[in-house]
Amino acid sequence: MARRYDTNDATDRVTGLREAAAAVRRGELVVLPTDTVYGIGADAFSSEAVADLLAAKGRGRNMPTPVLIGSPNTLHGLVTDFSELAWELVDAFWPGALTLVARHQPSLQWDLGDTRGTVAVRMPLHPVAIELLTEVGPMAVSSGNLTGHPAPETCDDAQRMLGDSVSVYLDGGPTPGNVPSSIVDVSGPVPLLLRQGAISPEELRKVVPDLEVAN
Repeated sequence: MARRYDTNDATDRVTGLREAAAAVRRGELVVLPTDTVYGIGADAFSSEAVADLLAAKGRGRNMPTPVLIGSPNTLHGLVTDFSELAWELVDAFWPGALTLVARHQPSLQWDLGDTRGTVAVRMPLHPVAIELLTEVGPMAVSSGNLTGHPAPETCDDAQRMLGDSVSVYLDGGPTPGNVPSSIVDVSGPVPLLLRQGAISPEELRKVVPDLEVAN
């Protein structure tokens, strides 16, 4: 039976974050609020938990799971060949609605799906998410919906779709909106905007003027 905690209540928040962290460490799934939509998350380094996450969403390995982190410093252990331009994007837009696709460290023991040696990583601008990520480390997190359904803006929406496949739901109230993060690929010589989202190309070009936009 899934447990749900109201993170706007001080006591419930403490208990919920403790229970969510314990669930992640056991290889179970949790739902958490972010600054875009609600996400379903698991330990990024547990291949079984990530497989369960993809199964809960009805999503294939061809759509690998992004990773959320609680601090930009965590990037040092996750990515390689991270350019100065990439760091400038981090400095300008993190925490926030910018996902960066970079080459991951080849030594990492994880399986996020068919990533072809890259990882999509983001630091969300949400206190509950950051507190959980700070406690448990990098998490594989995807939007908390069944594939093909709208991304959830409330915990109710996520729970209706995911039910008891999730151990702990952290309810932070409605999210600010359902606009997804912008995705920029920084694994090549020129930053490439893969998905237009909450941060416009114009805003991004103030930091990286050579930004290209994928067709």
